[in-house]
Amino acid sequence: MYAYQKQKTEPRRLHVVKPNNNKQILNRKYQKTKKKNTAIELIRSFVSITFLLLFAYYIFPTAYNNLIKQVFYPNKIAINTNAPSNLAMINTDKINDVDIYSIANPVTNYLSNDLFKNRLLLTPTIQKAHSEITTMYQSSEIGALKYQLTNLMKEYPSIKPSIYVWEYENGKYVDINSEELYSAASIIKLPVLVRLFKSIEAGQTTIYDEMTLTNYYQSSGSGDLQYAQTGRKYSLDQLAKTMIQDSDNTATNMLMSKMGGMDDVNIGLRDWGISKTYVRTWLPDLKGTNKTTAKDIAKILYNLDNPGFLNINSREYIIDYLSHVKNNRLIAAGLGENALFLHKTGDIGTMLGDAGIVFAPNGKKYIVVILANRPHNSPLGKDFIVKASSLIYKSIVG
Repeated sequence: MYAYQKQKTEPRRLHVVKPNNNKQILNRKYQKTKKKNTAIELIRSFVSITFLLLFAYYIFPTAYNNLIKQVFYPNKIAINTNAPSNLAMINTDKINDVDIYSIANPVTNYLSNDLFKNRLLLTPTIQKAHSEITTMYQSSEIGALKYQLTNLMKEYPSIKPSIYVWEYENGKYVDINSEELYSAASIIKLPVLVRLFKSIEAGQTTIYDEMTLTNYYQSSGSGDLQYAQTGRKYSLDQLAKTMIQDSDNTATNMLMSKMGGMDDVNIGLRDWGISKTYVRTWLPDLKGTNKTTAKDIAKILYNLDNPGFLNINSREYIIDYLSHVKNNRLIAAGLGENALFLHKTGDIGTMLGDAGIVFAPNGKKYIVVILANRPHNSPLGKDFIVKASSLIYKSIVG
């Protein structure tokens, strides 16, 4: 008999899928984080709003009065509103002269070499391929004279001089701080004069043109035109002569205005290759903001004889003016008898100077520029210049 054995079968096990608790856990964590972030954002918003309110209430008014008003409304007068009503007063000391350009360009305050529309500029000195101006040939320094001048400086410790001497015959020279910037005072009238004649040579004006004196031009300080009756006409020849011989400030301002202002003089200096001298202030420049160096002035004097720089008519006028300067109390006082001196002086409280060309009776010829910083109006400045001039004359002329 066919045997049949029934196989035992186990009951089928059902696969039970357990619920996924991970999502629930993540959801709970997300909800907690969200609540926490919301709380942090609320705190941040509260802090930010509080800071803005404090800034608006305490800081902004102070900043507005002390900075913003001064920069954007420089001519407004600050009023002391904290004072009692019966003691409220206008504080004119807080009238501002903040200059945004100067803040943004601080280097120009001490490295500027040009001026445009009363704005100091730092511009490259462009040397033309065939420059009108030439530089003195320097052979060797006169050591003995420099030693004497240095010893003289020790006798006048309050005087800080800049000296440049150049001898025509063989190019010997003396250089003491000759490239340091000094206040130009009225010596700035020399480049103004040269610029005038360069304008005349260019056909922009003539020596016979006239200008009318008005209150606008009249300036205090040296010269008599400040007291002259307005409405009178003066030729450019008269104004140039008065500017140099009498060191008249009014005449100087009239001539600069005729040429186009201070900017025109500065443009001329740059074109000539004069790198440091500039005009910044209409005369009188009592604060000494118009600057020059002894070397720059010497270079201008040297080129008065340069036919490639000035024509013969211009040179004749300029030599005539410079040979009749009325102030003969500085370098001229230290020269020998019968020496001829073409020059221009300068005098403000803190600087005294003289610059020119000396013609000695024996044919010797040299350029001398002495600028002397001094205590305000100290007579020691004059004494030093006279003695220095005497040492230089004796050394070169003998």
